[in-house]
Amino acid sequence: MALRANTEERLLDAADELFFSHGIAATPIDAVLRRAGVSAATLYRGFTSKESLLAAALDRRHRAWLKTWDEAVATHDTAEGRLLAVFDALDAFRARPAGSRWCAFLGSAAEYADAPPELARALRTESETLRARLAEYAAEVDGARADELAEQLLLVITGDLAMRLRSPAQTTDTAREIARALIASQASATS
Repeated sequence: MALRANTEERLLDAADELFFSHGIAATPIDAVLRRAGVSAATLYRGFTSKESLLAAALDRRHRAWLKTWDEAVATHDTAEGRLLAVFDALDAFRARPAGSRWCAFLGSAAEYADAPPELARALRTESETLRARLAEYAAEVDGARADELAEQLLLVITGDLAMRLRSPAQTTDTAREIARALIASQASATS
């Protein structure tokens, strides 16, 4: 029997808030149940495990992230602007009420060295999507070296997200400047 949409939403909201603010291992499933106002039997009607709930929360977060990124890209009319829009999206996503201390995907990957299949799928999907979209926008800037530029930017973005653990007030300003320098370096290497 499937969960009602509003019950599923409450569970995902609770999981998102607690897992991605306090940590997955540090959050017992009972805390999620209390926050959502549902019983364990209700939870397990919709999700087979804590990790299944986590994967669903990550999937929902991923869809929200892509929407935020698309909105940021739509505000730019240059190739470089569309590529750098990922930083606008990071700032906008973090400013949402359902933000987290840092990247929910990096945090989940760090807590699960050997993730169960459904969680591994959610993590892989996010990584592959991020890499592919960066390469797509990088191709508009430098088609010949798009994959290389995308990998460099992926490292900059990941570092920026990790720095949020050390400095909660961290903005994307430094990462954005590094990205601009990488783009300029690519441009000068091809000219």
